[in-house]
Amino acid sequence: MNVVVVGGGVIGAASAWSLTKRGHDVTLIEQFAPGHKNGASHGTSRIFRHAYADDYYVSLAARAYTLWRELENDTQSELLTLTGAVDHGSPDIVKPRVKALTRAGLASEVLEPLDAQKRWAGLAFDTTVLYHPDAGRLHADRSVAAFIEAAQALGARVEYGSPVRSISATEVSTDARTYSADHIVVAAGAWTHKVVSAHVDLPVLVTTQEQPAHFLPTVDADWPSFIHHPGAELRGEGIYGLAGEEGVKIGEHGTGPVVDPDTRNFTPESDGIERLKTYARAWLPGVDADSANPLTCLYTTTPDSNFIIDRRDNLTIAGGFSGHGFKFAPAVGELVADLVDGRIPETALFRLGSRTIS
Repeated sequence: MNVVVVGGGVIGAASAWSLTKRGHDVTLIEQFAPGHKNGASHGTSRIFRHAYADDYYVSLAARAYTLWRELENDTQSELLTLTGAVDHGSPDIVKPRVKALTRAGLASEVLEPLDAQKRWAGLAFDTTVLYHPDAGRLHADRSVAAFIEAAQALGARVEYGSPVRSISATEVSTDARTYSADHIVVAAGAWTHKVVSAHVDLPVLVTTQEQPAHFLPTVDADWPSFIHHPGAELRGEGIYGLAGEEGVKIGEHGTGPVVDPDTRNFTPESDGIERLKTYARAWLPGVDADSANPLTCLYTTTPDSNFIIDRRDNLTIAGGFSGHGFKFAPAVGELVADLVDGRIPETALFRLGSRTIS
């Protein structure tokens, strides 16, 4: 089958890899240059973890883990580094994650805050601490490049600098040319609504400009990836964090200003950075809280933070990854390929509902 994939971020690239593995004739179209910083897939670090309260997400992360290792082997690249991960904060949030990991047969451990701080000197902990070892960080830029490399090795064509101007039932048009397609996959991130809104009634997708920051570490310590959930000692928004080659990265989840991806200013808001500094002073004894080096990226969030992965006729949409989709990318690529192949999804979690293509 001749498949055109619109979007060359991590989801589009992973979908191209899965589709070419199944023998499809794939063309991937990306509006920007390789390695661009305009969307949600750039940078050096993303969290990989299994600790979700929902059993399906846990199983999807487990499948993604296997596929990340397969991609590393296929491309001879280092993408996933296991550091372990901790969730801490409100017991009402943490304990269901413990139970879900146990049901999945994945290793985990529950610690008291003082015991956890003895193990990870760079962090201070809140109320209930869940540790699971099969977690860590992904290198974002290398991951996208590896998917593209693996897809091209199997025959996929990749066209950069080609903004999509329109799609129809059988064609995708850019400024340079029109591509014929038996099936179209749209994985356009923050541009999803702009690409498909004429054809599918999507749920509300909100695009925000998020502003995490890197902090310089001051201790020689192990750094797990971490999620600090609100509701116990932490007030306000939850915090995620992980260590990487640029320092210790922390960020709030989904608090940035609403933006248009084509006109955003790429400038972090000062009050958001001050909140991260305040958090670092209270909860990260292993960093210099005044060393914040901010950056921006995009979230595109659905009303319930579950993804959109569904098909209407010969159009498959993968979008709305709500700031937590990167880790699942190779497994999402398989779900996209399943839809293209006409397979019925095993879960209704990501369906569009009763919406139809025009």
